[in-house]
Amino acid sequence: MNVTSLPLLPLRDIVVFPGMVVPLFVGREKSVAALEAAMAGEKDIFLLAQLDPGCDDPDRDDLYETGVIASVLQLLKLPDGTVRVLVEGQDRAQLLDLSPEGTGEDELLLARVESIEPVGASGTEVSAMMRTVVEQFNEYAKLNKKLSQDAGDQLGDIEDAAKLADTVAAQLGAKVADKQAVLTEADPMKRLEMVYSFMEGELGVLQVERKIRGRVKRQMEKTQREYYLNEQMKAIQNELGGEGEEANELAELQEKIEKLKLSKEARAKGKAELKKLKSMQPMSAEATVIRNYLDVLLGLPWGKKSKLKRDIKQAQTILDDDHYALEKVKDRIIEYLAVQARTNKLKGPILCLVGPPGVGKTSLGKSIARATGRAFVRQSLGGVRDEAEIRGHRRTYIGSLPGKIVTNLKKAGKSNPLFLLDEIDKLGQDFRGDPASALLEVLDPEQNFRFQDHYLELDYDLSDVMFVCTANSLNLPQALLDRMEIIRLEGYTEDEKVEIAERHLLPKQVEAHGLKKGEFTLKTEALRDLVRYYTREAGVRTLEREIARLARKSLRKILEGDAKKVTITPDNLGDFAGVRKFRHGMTEDEHQVGAVTGLAWTEVGGELLTIESVTVPGKGAIKSTGKLGEVMSESIQAAFSFVKARSPIYGIKPSLFQRKDIHIHLPEGAVPKDGPSAGVGMVTSIVSTLTAIPVRKDVAMTGEVTLRGRVFPIGGLKEKLLAALRGGIKTVLIPEENQKDLAEIPDNVKQGLEIVAVGHVDEVLSRALTEPLEPIEWTEADEQASYAAAPALGNASPSTTAH
Repeated sequence: MNVTSLPLLPLRDIVVFPGMVVPLFVGREKSVAALEAAMAGEKDIFLLAQLDPGCDDPDRDDLYETGVIASVLQLLKLPDGTVRVLVEGQDRAQLLDLSPEGTGEDELLLARVESIEPVGASGTEVSAMMRTVVEQFNEYAKLNKKLSQDAGDQLGDIEDAAKLADTVAAQLGAKVADKQAVLTEADPMKRLEMVYSFMEGELGVLQVERKIRGRVKRQMEKTQREYYLNEQMKAIQNELGGEGEEANELAELQEKIEKLKLSKEARAKGKAELKKLKSMQPMSAEATVIRNYLDVLLGLPWGKKSKLKRDIKQAQTILDDDHYALEKVKDRIIEYLAVQARTNKLKGPILCLVGPPGVGKTSLGKSIARATGRAFVRQSLGGVRDEAEIRGHRRTYIGSLPGKIVTNLKKAGKSNPLFLLDEIDKLGQDFRGDPASALLEVLDPEQNFRFQDHYLELDYDLSDVMFVCTANSLNLPQALLDRMEIIRLEGYTEDEKVEIAERHLLPKQVEAHGLKKGEFTLKTEALRDLVRYYTREAGVRTLEREIARLARKSLRKILEGDAKKVTITPDNLGDFAGVRKFRHGMTEDEHQVGAVTGLAWTEVGGELLTIESVTVPGKGAIKSTGKLGEVMSESIQAAFSFVKARSPIYGIKPSLFQRKDIHIHLPEGAVPKDGPSAGVGMVTSIVSTLTAIPVRKDVAMTGEVTLRGRVFPIGGLKEKLLAALRGGIKTVLIPEENQKDLAEIPDNVKQGLEIVAVGHVDEVLSRALTEPLEPIEWTEADEQASYAAAPALGNASPSTTAH
């Protein structure tokens, strides 16, 4: 072994191997002094790596033990004071001692080193290992962009294992500590194994890096392609005049989210959806869905309210101007306004206007909105079968939309409109759900402040909305009825119809037909005849059509030059309106046996119901015709049993039932009829037929009858009384318990009719029949005699006579 002293050049972040030619940049004074000393001598220098690259003045403890003796091939001083040097590694050497030499700028470190003799290696195993290392290095060189593609080709010419290991180790991108370990190892075979292991680890990292680079490259290519296409699209849009539309739209949506008085939940949802929209391609399907959602969300009237009117007198004036009569509804609206004016906060009432067609339910909704200062929204529910019409569709479905509640609120532009749910009794139901059940949440003031539409998926406050529903009947689920305040509109009297026609219908049709002032005049007497003889309805729709017909015919006469102005009176009404359609006055021309005028309630108002009965030979059976319902048929049975039980009191021989059948018929056989309220009429008709005493033609009656003869209360009293008044009836018999309902009947109806309250059938018969009934005495002997006589008449069986 050869021991020598050489100038020391400490290296940072690099390990030099024997046989390597490496350029170095030297800046430390001691290092520069060491190079100058080497150049002054045999140009040999000892290169040794530092343990800590950050140390500027290393001593023995800061350096590794093993280094390389190198020759200085070239030295070049640069203007900034640093030195560029080219060195070539010669032999491995072990550091024995370290001592300073010189002073000042010439101070350097002198290392006493001992050369390490190279160890040879040969054999099949070494050759195989060398070949493996070369192949592995070729793979490594392909993946490592820092190495040239032909770096592996030069290794094939190296036959010495030690030199191969050093050459490969020098070109690896391994850590300084790992390279130093290879330099320290003397056995070439072990060094080959070490460099192979290092390359194996580096290859794994490089392959992952290659995959990442490929993926990033593909993504970048896709992004660049999309960017390029988007830029092209923008350029095309710019040429077409749509510059910056997408950016402007997003900025507009952002501004709306910031400015609108959204709820906390709605603002968070809007921001989240907008964030998703910004990251999407503008023309993608999902972007369209989100854009539509934001349009609906931001189009709702968040915090926008109409200024409500609190002037009660003005509201009353508006209601009176728009509608004649209907005092009960008007009173309820004024009461609501009074409470609102005092408390300044009131949950919107939920009213349900129930009445026949044509009485002004829908137009009343508009009038209420005008009187209260609310925006008006109408939604017809007739034929609606799908629950999604109310609550909307979920956004998972293609073409999904919000429900009608949200859509109409967006259309109204205010959060406190009057919402008219028209024809609520016409709601359907099928496999898609029950819309009536969906309305339970909407029409409940305790729940609708958190109404959730399936499309929005947010809570929306409906408590400020005033809901008004309309219906022709109360054929609704009980839960829905419980949530609404029912207000009945029973129909108009004759005087009210005349007044409505003169105030509203006549001016409307004159304007609609382009008639000038003074060209068309309809006298009040003619108008009354039009109501009596050409219409028979609870409302005024047919009356309006008849007035329109008169206006058309009058306009034709004026345009044809036959007249300059037309005045319609009772005398010439038939020339314009045609043949009379109805009779007004008595239902019958004379008192008749077995013919009774009853009163019926229908969805379109009250009607007169004629009940007829006759006796025919038979065995005491009763037959009913006229498309009667089950309840009415049972009512006939009860009436017949009651008459049989009290027949002697009414002057009817019980034996008559042994040989006579009774046939009861209600005309207009195509019209279904049902209900118990015709019970007293049935009793009166049967008694009249069996006693041959006529029934008064000017008397009508209504009431349910029991087997004890008591008269039970009925419904729809106002409609029935109006029908009686229209039909020219003078006296109406009603149940005693319905007397309380007379307070709601208009005065002109009560003045036009004699209304008699009855509690028992006997009172009905005394009023309805033209002659008083004379009771007969009927003993048990008479009973036996009648049974004995029955076989002779051929009407009784032997078993009956035995009884």
